[in-house]
Amino acid sequence: MSHIAITIQVGPEQTDLLIAQLSAAGFEGFEEQPDLLIAYIPEADFNEVVLKDVLAPYGVAYTQETIQQVNWNALWESNFEPVQVDDFCGIRAAFHPPFSPTPTYEIVITPKMAFGTGHHATTSSMIKLMQGLSFTGKSVFDFGTGTGILAILAEMMGAAKLDAIDYDEWAVNNTMENIAANNTHKIRVWQADSLDAVTATYDIVLANINCNVLLHFMADMHRLLQPGGILLLSGILPSDEEQILAAAIPVGFSLQKKIEKDNWLAMQFVA
Repeated sequence: MSHIAITIQVGPEQTDLLIAQLSAAGFEGFEEQPDLLIAYIPEADFNEVVLKDVLAPYGVAYTQETIQQVNWNALWESNFEPVQVDDFCGIRAAFHPPFSPTPTYEIVITPKMAFGTGHHATTSSMIKLMQGLSFTGKSVFDFGTGTGILAILAEMMGAAKLDAIDYDEWAVNNTMENIAANNTHKIRVWQADSLDAVTATYDIVLANINCNVLLHFMADMHRLLQPGGILLLSGILPSDEEQILAAAIPVGFSLQKKIEKDNWLAMQFVA
């Protein structure tokens, strides 16, 4: 699958907010360089009108090019950075040295297009919320699994049943690779772009996606949870919090806690 790369001339003081806005518009990954931001989106999802609307307030120039799949792995590998949450969990690629000191859980992934260097705050905040929960013997659903990081961590933390989906075939294949690489065996992963076919119920649902998807599937995520089940959400801007609450509370969720990091918000709800 080809992607569109948008190179934007923008200073570092504006980069974080712009990444958040482009992510909400469907961009999946970001490469930060001095006074430049390169944003990537599947070619089929690219809408130049939406892009121009996002960039208009910044008054910045941009260029556009198509990136073929054959060039993608080297690009992500060159920009992937390890993620560590306290001494609890570390995520690194095989070409990075092990963490020292070793965290409680260490996940080694092959970074492909499903993981974006601009999304570390959303991943780390989800992990931070997971740190406060017991996964022992629990059933878990990972909605928009990406590289499978959160599902893999949930199994390491003792989850008994794990299902995971992603709309992107490459992400599903990458997740399968990472499941095997981390010696995890309980995760079932498949390709899907909705929750319509998911009929099981779970103790915990994980969803690190983007605000529009979360809003659209809020009722479905509540349906997937057993009474008293926990929903963890990320990929949310602080300015989107009111929308998330307005969608979550009417379908039966109650907010338990939230974490904000680098202009990203993660939220924990109970069904």
